[in-house]
Amino acid sequence: MADLLIEIFSEEIPARMQTRAAEDLRRLVTDGLVDAGLTYEGAAAFSTPRRLVLTLSGLTAESRAVREERKGPRVGAPDAAVQGFLRASGLALEQLEVRAEKGAEVYYAVTEKPGRAAPAIIAEVLENAIRTFPWPKAMRWGSGNLRWVRPLHSIICLFDGQSVALDIDGIVASNTTRGHRFMAPGAITVTGFDDYEAKLKAAHVMLRADERAATIWHDATQAAFAQGLEVVEDKGLLAEVAGLVEWPVVLMGPIGAAFLGLPSEVLQTSMREHQKFFSVRNPATGRIEAFITVANILTADEGATILKGNGKVLSARLSDARFFWENDLRVIERTGMEGMGAGLAQVTFHNRLGSQAARIARIEALATALAPVVGADAGEAALAARVAKVDLRSEMVGEFPELQGTMGGYYARAAGLPDAVANACKGHYQPLGPDDAVPSEPVSVAVALADKLDTLTGFWAMDEKPTGSKDPFALRRAALGVIRLVLVNGLRLPLLHTLQAPLAANYAALGTQGDATATAESLLSFFHDRLKVFLKDEGLSHDVIDACLAMPGNDDLDLLVRRARALQAFMKTDDGENLVQGFKRANNILTQAEAKDGVEYSFGADPAFAEVDSEKALFAALDAAEAPIALAMQAEDFAAAMQAMAALRAPIDAFFAAVQVNSDNTVVRRNRLNLLSRIRTICLGVADLTRLAG
Repeated sequence: MADLLIEIFSEEIPARMQTRAAEDLRRLVTDGLVDAGLTYEGAAAFSTPRRLVLTLSGLTAESRAVREERKGPRVGAPDAAVQGFLRASGLALEQLEVRAEKGAEVYYAVTEKPGRAAPAIIAEVLENAIRTFPWPKAMRWGSGNLRWVRPLHSIICLFDGQSVALDIDGIVASNTTRGHRFMAPGAITVTGFDDYEAKLKAAHVMLRADERAATIWHDATQAAFAQGLEVVEDKGLLAEVAGLVEWPVVLMGPIGAAFLGLPSEVLQTSMREHQKFFSVRNPATGRIEAFITVANILTADEGATILKGNGKVLSARLSDARFFWENDLRVIERTGMEGMGAGLAQVTFHNRLGSQAARIARIEALATALAPVVGADAGEAALAARVAKVDLRSEMVGEFPELQGTMGGYYARAAGLPDAVANACKGHYQPLGPDDAVPSEPVSVAVALADKLDTLTGFWAMDEKPTGSKDPFALRRAALGVIRLVLVNGLRLPLLHTLQAPLAANYAALGTQGDATATAESLLSFFHDRLKVFLKDEGLSHDVIDACLAMPGNDDLDLLVRRARALQAFMKTDDGENLVQGFKRANNILTQAEAKDGVEYSFGADPAFAEVDSEKALFAALDAAEAPIALAMQAEDFAAAMQAMAALRAPIDAFFAAVQVNSDNTVVRRNRLNLLSRIRTICLGVADLTRLAG
């Protein structure tokens, strides 16, 4: 066994493509080698801006010889069958073996493929990987036909320390690479992966992306700490910058005083999007006061020239941002928030559902109706709904769309609107994903719910629902947002009723008459599906949720989830598991008897006809449990109801151990079946236990 080292060296690979490209190289090469009969012990792939690298350990020196046998037709079979078998096997008739089988002679095709040396296989596999590499975008250069993301310069392909013979459009594989473009541009000869990585580092190239990222973060935080500042964490930017440099050099510079008054989000967004700079914050004031850039070279002046150039470019960018900010504030001062949003009447939300202004009117009506449910002031909720999307017409959001909502909050405060209204400008978009914060301020909650429910009812009214993996309007995210808003804030929101008004408004916008009841039920089913996915991470099983979905009030998500959580906890106890088995036994016996007798055993159980002590004890236990369970259910204390129900476990177990339900005595049998009906009725009042698995 030996090791394999592959390096594909080119011009700069876009940072966003590097991680995927390294994984694609590993997959294409290892799959190809395994398919060709080689095995290996371990594989690792790496990327830098100018190279993709793959190393394999424990690679076999040659593929195994393969012997294949294929059974054919009988001797004397029709010629067409024999000729078809010959074509399939690639052999001539005289090359076939004839074997006796069950009194007949049968043709067999036997082929042997000798093992092949690993270098020949590696060369074929690597050339195929390079020529078919799945770049999102690729290019040709010079006069050749080879395609790569950027012009390809050289290839290392070392097996057991020796170069593999490989020539791809004039690029001959060797054992030579180059270090840093400026600090170590000379040729480097390597013998294997360890030697390769060590020599690259000596030539100012950090091979591992995680090491580059760790170096950037360490040096950046230390530079900021030395001046009493802190770096704003941005994992996405850190990963991207680590893909832009082979030898990271962290430099920190100040932001001009003229720009310190800009909102911190504007500074962060402008620097991140345009310059790939990290923001540096003053922890005492929360203000962004400096930036960190990552150079790819050590300079004699310790980066002073680089910082000076970057500072000039940054000032130009921030001047544009300040211009947008000041212009937007002038519009707010002149016309107010609603004046800025006047143009939304000409902005289409959807070609069938009308403009953004029409949508805002629907959201306002729904937010006003929801305000009492969430504890918000109806007037503030209506005002927040009217202005929450006004910043879509601002110059700042036109330049930086990701700041929608955030800028609305700043503009609302500049217009003198209440804090609750300003906070709702950003909060109504939340939560944007499963890890995003859920707003808790009542006005924000009202507008956030209204926004998401209007979106969902609009697309359901058009019958445009997510299909498979396709969800272009993020309707699954909107439904999850509603679920999290309801659950985190403990809202009692009966959805079937709540959906009626927005459905009617959206049908009116569409100019159609729809069946609001049927559409609401379809949308509720969609919420239930998303709820199952959401609760899966919490450990709630689908059958437990189904048992609770079958109960009345399943459109009240808060009630539904509290019931499901209580049932899940109950099912984790011995009493819960055994009681359910006892219930199922009782239900099965009762169901079979009712089907056989053609009657429903649902009343009339009388302890006077009880024959044994365990039967009498079950009557007493049911009498004792019935009232506490009913009171707990009325108070929606599901945990208490299930705890009271757990007291039935032992009497039910004892009853079935001592009693034959289908007694020969008709009166006793009917009485016992009616007793089982009491068990079924009490248990099904808590949850539909028939839907539980097992």
